[in-house]
This record gives sequence, structure tokens and C-alpha cells, in this order.
Amino acid sequence: MNTSPTPPARRRWLTRLLALGAASTAVASTTSAMAAPATAAPLKPPLPGDDAPHKIVYQLNRAEPEYQEAIFNSISAMLKKYVDDVAITVVVWGPGIHLLAKKPQRPVPELHQQRVKSMAQAYGVQFIACGNTMHSVGWTAEDMLEIAQVEEVGAAAVMELQERGYAYLAW
Repeated sequence: MNTSPTPPARRRWLTRLLALGAASTAVASTTSAMAAPATAAPLKPPLPGDDAPHKIVYQLNRAEPEYQEAIFNSISAMLKKYVDDVAITVVVWGPGIHLLAKKPQRPVPELHQQRVKSMAQAYGVQFIACGNTMHSVGWTAEDMLEIAQVEEVGAAAVMELQERGYAYLAW
């Protein structure tokens, strides 16, 4: 079986690469006086990957390394199976929020944070941090990894993604 991307998938892949480059340029030119607010607008505008034929949103709400590893392995399997024909978002809340923090208050394997960054940068996997959970531990957007998108309510982000056709997977 040939697992190479189809021509439309290649176009989406190139589009993502160009979008990542443009986003990197825009971020680099932004001054600290223009920092983003602690909570982003609700998920209303189209997201990268919304046009993908396969869309999935994972819930990550636990701190145990084995639990997180299982989710990472599932994401990797989805990327392998669907190549560039899948949009993947991970909504993180509760004890899992430490995975997306620059200075976690719980032990987080360095390898896990490296995998999160790699998945986001190389494959366009989106990681959404729950603003309510962040507030409960006294964090703002500045306390989170650069790849984390902050939404006021993580559960609302999951609901809005489902409304856009994302399949919901909770462990």
C-alpha cells in the first residue's frame, strides 16, 4: 500500500509550511508591547487543518507520564496513517496543564515537552491550554510554552471543535 501523500495532501503540506513560515516571521516582528492577552478569542475563525478530511481533538487532563505517552503514541499513529490529511488538536486541562508550562509545578519529563514542541512545529498539531486551569494555578499565557494557544475554557474549546467536525477522543 502506498502511504505517500496525495497531490491535495502535498498542497496542504506546502500550505502549512508557508503558513508556519509566515507565522514565525510575524511573531519575530512583534514587539513585547503588543503581547497577546491571557485568553484568546473563541475558536471562531477557521483553524489550520479545518479543511482536512480527518479531524480529531484529544483531551489530555492527567499528569502521569504513561497516560501522556499513550496520547503521544496515538497522535503519532494518526500522523503515520493519514500523513497530511489529518488535523489534530490536543486540549489540555487539569493536572495535564503542567505539560504546557515553561516552569511546571509538577514533574514533567523533558522528552514529553520536546515531543509536544516537535508535534506542533513539524506536524501542525495544535495544543490548547485551558485558561481556567491556568488561572487556578496562577499562570498567564506568558507562563506557557510558545506553541500553546490559550482558550478561556478548555471544555468549550472541545465543544467548538466538535461543532466543526472534530472527533473527540478522551482517555
